[in-house]
Amino acid sequence: MKSITIHNIDENLHKLVQEKAGAEGLSLNKTIQALLEEALGVKPKNLGKHYDEFKEFCGIGSEEDGLDFEEQTREFCQVHTEDWK
Repeated sequence: MKSITIHNIDENLHKLVQEKAGAEGLSLNKTIQALLEEALGVKPKNLGKHYDEFKEFCGIGSEEDGLDFEEQTREFCQVHTEDWK
């Protein structure tokens, strides 16, 4: 494997990379590798990582809510052949 040294990284960029590494639980090296791979199209960005950011909009409910929903919508799973004549 090859190594690359990058000089003259400004403080803001360095801070952003450190924050991203910390948030994802990765080293700086792995974070920079992932950023380069995504930017160059080598590996597509993992779109599933944003699930938690939108959880409140996904209809997440309790098991009781799920059972109630199934009970309330059970009739929609039935085919009434007389409706198709």
